[in-house]
Amino acid sequence: MKSESWAAARKSITIEAQAVQDVLTYLDQEAFARAVDVMAKAERIITCASGSSGAATMKLAHSLCCIERPAKFMSPAEAVHGGLGCVQKNDVVIMVSRGGKTTELLPIISVVNKKQAILVALTENLSSPLARQADIVLPMRIASESDPLNLMATASYMATVAIFDALLCALIEETGYTAGQFALIHPGGAVGEKLNQPG
Repeated sequence: MKSESWAAARKSITIEAQAVQDVLTYLDQEAFARAVDVMAKAERIITCASGSSGAATMKLAHSLCCIERPAKFMSPAEAVHGGLGCVQKNDVVIMVSRGGKTTELLPIISVVNKKQAILVALTENLSSPLARQADIVLPMRIASESDPLNLMATASYMATVAIFDALLCALIEETGYTAGQFALIHPGGAVGEKLNQPG
C-alpha cells in the first residue's frame, strides 16, 4: 500500500469523527424535540431516501422496530409505483437528502403532504424543496466528505447515522422502553442469549 493511501485512510477517520462531533454544535433542540414527540406517538414510521442516505434510513427503520416503534423503509423506486399506499394520515415519514432536492424524492414529498402524514426532513439545504415542504426539519452541516475526491457520502453518512441514533436514544427514554421488552423481540444471537438467560 502506498503511503498516500494510508494517509488518506487516517484522514478519513479524522474527518468523519469531526463530522459526528460537529452535530452537537448545530442540532436544533426544538426541532429534535418535536421529531421525538411525533415519533413517540405515531402508529407507524416510514423512512425514505436514496443511495447512502437510503442505507441510513434502512438502519433507522430497523432500529425503531427494535424499540417497538413500528417502522418500515420505503424505497423511492417502489414508492412511486404504488408503495405510497402505505402512507396514511398522521404517519411519520422521515426523508433524507443532503441537498434537499433529490429528483426521486420530489413526487414522494408531494404525496406525503397530500395524505397529511407528518414529514420529518434531514437536510443541509434549508431552502430546498424538501425543507420547505417538511413539517419538521433537522439540519445537518458537513464541512467536507472524508474521501479524497470529496464526493462520496462518507462524513455526511456518519452524521446522518449519528442523528438517527440520537433520535433512537431519546425515544428509549421518552417511551420508557426496557431491556425486558427488547428481550421478548430479540431471542436470536448473542444479544438474545444474554437477555434471555434463565434466572
